[in-house]
Amino acid sequence: MKKKLRIITAVLAISFGVIFFILPGSILFVIGGLMLLSIDFPAARKWLKKCQNSMSRSARWLDRFLLTRKFR
Repeated sequence: MKKKLRIITAVLAISFGVIFFILPGSILFVIGGLMLLSIDFPAARKWLKKCQNSMSRSARWLDRFLLTRKFR
């Protein structure tokens, strides 16, 4: 029962995040859904790791870009 509820919640969270990808912060729903799915499915754990690495790389790039930007 708990597993089914967890899977349904995860799928809804991922769907919500994908549908509203235009809005800022909706990627957090995708990450949350992947976190819930990674408990039961190893493939979801792999996608979660890829997503976390991608977000970390993007944050480092943005930090570097903002630090080296010259203000006019």
